[in-house]
Amino acid sequence: MKNLSKIILSIITLATIGSTVLNADYKKGQTLYLKKLKKVCRMNGAEMAEKHTISQWEEINDNNALAKEIKSFCPKVKDKSIKEKFMIHYFDFFKQYGSDSGNIPSC
Repeated sequence: MKNLSKIILSIITLATIGSTVLNADYKKGQTLYLKKLKKVCRMNGAEMAEKHTISQWEEINDNNALAKEIKSFCPKVKDKSIKEKFMIHYFDFFKQYGSDSGNIPSC
């Protein structure tokens, strides 16, 4: 019975940790922006995020057009910098600091 309890507790713990890791994070988006886009876009994160309002970023994301939008502002960006796995983090970053958010990133 003790072994079964340990196994169940382990599964619950792993599921909780795993789901937290898989969630998007605007801080991770900011870090990705700094590492992969800032230099090629020639603008800091605040300038990029302020290109649209929060609702506009949401609409762009809902239409799966975030990579296209990034390329429109940064035509020299490489495809490896806008991989699908990064998009949710970029979106959360842009949404967090959209022009009507009142928030200002530190990059």
